[in-house]
Amino acid sequence: MQKNIVILISGGGSNMAAIVRAAAQGRWAERFNARVAAVISNKPGAGGLQVAKELGVAVASVDHRGFAAREDFDAALSTEIDKHSPALIVLAGFMRILTPGFVNHYAGRLINIHPSLLPAFPGLHTHRRAIEAGCKVAGVTVHQVTTELDHGPILAQAVVPVLPDDDAETLAARVLTQEHRIYAHAIEGWLAGR
Repeated sequence: MQKNIVILISGGGSNMAAIVRAAAQGRWAERFNARVAAVISNKPGAGGLQVAKELGVAVASVDHRGFAAREDFDAALSTEIDKHSPALIVLAGFMRILTPGFVNHYAGRLINIHPSLLPAFPGLHTHRRAIEAGCKVAGVTVHQVTTELDHGPILAQAVVPVLPDDDAETLAARVLTQEHRIYAHAIEGWLAGR
């Protein structure tokens, strides 16, 4: 049975694009019977949707602003996701907190990337917080999503140095290069059952 991967984005989709390219280069279709089936955004104008189209991936959007309650948005999002019979749902810069009902519906099939070395600095502004705390290293974590924000089981991490002249933007750029590398690696490990 084919393992369909659905990627959720909110912005430019650089992690999504890195995953789609890694799937092609790593021959996921042949090795794991897996493919990126769709990219879905909560923002209809997200730049990543056009990138996904150019990479040959089906796209859709479910605008969160059209729903009064978070649960209603999550239900509509689930309907769109489930059209693709997903084996795995990948959050790649998807900037929405998901309800417990949504998370539980996809338990064991939902992963996220977070720009810190979890459990340090869950939530927002991770790079600024790492610099302010005097950290000598920072990094990125791929983890399974649970109902507790940024606290699921860790699948992969990468470390980068915090340089003396770093600000949040320079540190974020260094971390992003590692995000592009390890997210695809972690997905490949998940597909291989590691």
